[in-house]
Amino acid sequence: MQLSGAQILLECLQCEGVDVVFGFPGGAVIDIYDQLPKYSLRHILVRHEQGAVHAADGYARASGKVGVALVTSGPGATNTVTGVANAYCDSIPIVVFTGQVPTKLIGNDAFQEVDIVGITRPCTKHNYLVKDVKTLATIVKQAFYLARTGRPGPVLVDLPKDVLQAKTTFSYPESISMRSYNPTLTPNKLQLRKAVDLMLEAKRPVFYVGGGVISSNAHEELTWLARNLQIPVTATLMGLGAFPGTDPLWMGMLGMHGTYTANMGISHCDVMIAVGARFDDRVTGKLSTFAPHAKIVHLDVDPTSIRKNVPVDVPVVGDFRESLKGMKALVEEHLVKKDWAEEHKAWLDQVVEWQTSHPVAYIEEPGVIKPQFVVETIYELTKGDAIICTEVGQNQMWAAQFYKYHTPRTLLTSGGLGTMGYGFPAAIGAQMAFPDKLVIDIAGDGSIQMNIQEMATAVGNNLPVKIVILNNGYLGMVRQWQEFFYKRNYCATCMDVQPDFVKLAEAYGAAGFRITA
Repeated sequence: MQLSGAQILLECLQCEGVDVVFGFPGGAVIDIYDQLPKYSLRHILVRHEQGAVHAADGYARASGKVGVALVTSGPGATNTVTGVANAYCDSIPIVVFTGQVPTKLIGNDAFQEVDIVGITRPCTKHNYLVKDVKTLATIVKQAFYLARTGRPGPVLVDLPKDVLQAKTTFSYPESISMRSYNPTLTPNKLQLRKAVDLMLEAKRPVFYVGGGVISSNAHEELTWLARNLQIPVTATLMGLGAFPGTDPLWMGMLGMHGTYTANMGISHCDVMIAVGARFDDRVTGKLSTFAPHAKIVHLDVDPTSIRKNVPVDVPVVGDFRESLKGMKALVEEHLVKKDWAEEHKAWLDQVVEWQTSHPVAYIEEPGVIKPQFVVETIYELTKGDAIICTEVGQNQMWAAQFYKYHTPRTLLTSGGLGTMGYGFPAAIGAQMAFPDKLVIDIAGDGSIQMNIQEMATAVGNNLPVKIVILNNGYLGMVRQWQEFFYKRNYCATCMDVQPDFVKLAEAYGAAGFRITA
């Protein structure tokens, strides 16, 4: 049976188990939208293409599945770039389909033509321009395979209008093999043995974990190793939730906005086991003084991340879950030989002393609702049983510092790119993935206005997302830097004109509430 390219695309999405697509129509993709009502896919009409990609991103982070966005050509495609780059920096599996002018017009400056493949080449794991309808199904299969395997990431597929209208026989590949893409998933056993030997010899070991632990669903193996060997754990912003935030071994987030305990732990450890983290500059600071006494074990599925920023003593390339499973099997041979709580007692006592003497705290003021108090209250009300999304800035750091994340995929935040406006559409995506869960976007009054138009998307689809706006009237993080490092030269960070957010919510048909001291 002959199907059009538009039909083939939708058939492919169903074969991949896609249940929701976030999108915005236009002339270049109108053939897809013409066929869409005939399929069981749910389409969520966003109000801006950036919102579509952030929603697909939030869906992917919350569910562990591949998120999907669909937009038209030209400005529709270029509006996705920030969302694509955001997913790329945080290794989030999404596939973005963009419309394109007919193939014979490509390069002729046709109406709404842009080279989106060229534009997104630096910020996608891979991208495609489909030139023949006969290759469409295979390309879609490859796109999903690339997005979810190895180090996950965004893949973009550009669809010329004539390819969507052309017809061919539909056949979807059952499996895919790409000669140039063979990620190493099984770790080297000798390297695992070296890593375990170093870990078991340590007097002051620390687990330093990142988002890779969450994306590979390796949190149970990590928790088992930390608890059985009594090793303290710290995490990057992207790694929050990989280890229970209420466990006595938890030191908190590290880095420039991290806890005193976590940073001191890294500075004084003798062995660091880094899992799924990339030693980014917000964590390491001055590289020459980072973990000066530590031998470093680095587990990563992406070999290019190892030794990119810091020297490593024992590299282990492979899927994080497989690597940690291998380490667990080796460790089980040693458990009967030592009392690890006693073995690490001096180190654990030191960690407790740091936690006691330098807790994460703030100064309360009469008649003032501190943002830290707001985040603490949200935690007390939810006890960690919620999906927390954040915007970017001070609100993001307070959400990281004062909310305890017990399980993975419960904090959705823009880590690598730091995208203002990410949190709300990401919350929409998370709510679509889990309709019955409580989803909260902790926002600043600056960030929330970047994609506030998606209020219509939430209301129109009956999505009960909660938005908590910490309204201080400033671009808070930039102003904080101006205060600390630029002699209080508060240039362009005071938001003199603000909407009435309660009235704005009501204008969209949502409920708005104002909390005052």
